Amino acid sequence: MLSRRDFLYLTGALPLLRGQDTQFSTSVAVVNVLATVRDKQGKIIRDLVQDDFTLLEDGRTQSIRYFSQQSDVPLTLGLLIDTSGSQARVLDRERNASLEFVEHILREDKDKTFVIHFDHQVELLQDLTSSRKELEAALKEVDGEHPQLNRRSPGGGNQQGRGQGRGGFGGGTALYDSLFLAGDEILKKQQGRKAVILLSDGVDNGSKTSLTSAIETSQRADMLVYSIRFADAERSPVGFSAPGIGRGGRRGGGRYPQTQRREPVDGKKVLERISLETGGAYFDVSNKMPLDKIYDQIEEELRNQYNLGYSPDKPGGGYHKVLVSVKRKNLTVRARDGYYS
Repeated sequence: MLSRRDFLYLTGALPLLRGQDTQFSTSVAVVNVLATVRDKQGKIIRDLVQDDFTLLEDGRTQSIRYFSQQSDVPLTLGLLIDTSGSQARVLDRERNASLEFVEHILREDKDKTFVIHFDHQVELLQDLTSSRKELEAALKEVDGEHPQLNRRSPGGGNQQGRGQGRGGFGGGTALYDSLFLAGDEILKKQQGRKAVILLSDGVDNGSKTSLTSAIETSQRADMLVYSIRFADAERSPVGFSAPGIGRGGRRGGGRYPQTQRREPVDGKKVLERISLETGGAYFDVSNKMPLDKIYDQIEEELRNQYNLGYSPDKPGGGYHKVLVSVKRKNLTVRARDGYYS
């Protein structure tokens, strides 16, 4: 039977103690995994109970100690928007759909959202807020309508305007750096459910961090990444990563590890990998799957997740693989595939 403290913790009424984060921490006591379950037609399944689930860590069956549905737990959400040259002709649609999404999903009494844009640099347009008005102003700034907005970085300090060499659209794409910034300086400090929506064609050619490091940072921050590939049909889907440009650089206050050598990059595969390894989902914008429909699916998923909690039978440092499945046939489970302890 759950104690009152465990009940309050699982329902979000009791904040977690530092060092006992929900999924990634330096000393793991309880590991929580958010899971979404769908049938063959893609319909969300909402009526499962604890005994319907099985959970493995590093191939060993774990006892699920805590179970709840996370439909009403506060959500911390980030919008990461690619404003590089490759997105110039689709950016207006991205901005308008994002405005509508914020209107639908943000509960001003519970949820918080931030907005980051990235091209050759990464900028925090709006820090965490529950104000729709502030978020709408930040998203309009993505389209260049309000250059007078103050630029705020997580590391502190303000920047006025769009930054050096912005000029409407930048000449590079620091996608991996944007994930690093979102995870390392914003979301790792937050408790509860955390997710990021990443709008890009997936090609990075300007980051100081590698794809692997960006994913690890996202995992350590316990954030789901929903990648939406919005590619210009007249541009090649394959680009090149940036060459190594040294250590210690800062964009928006973040510290970035050194990137790898310049090599061809398939943007679709990049976004698919990011979402798979963080427990989010990948979407490709098309005539059959427009952006507003994708946002509807993401909103439905974020409001209908199961939270599975367990204490590892063999706690230890490093990365641990996690596999969640259900006993009922013809259902698929989407969940994070591991955690760091």
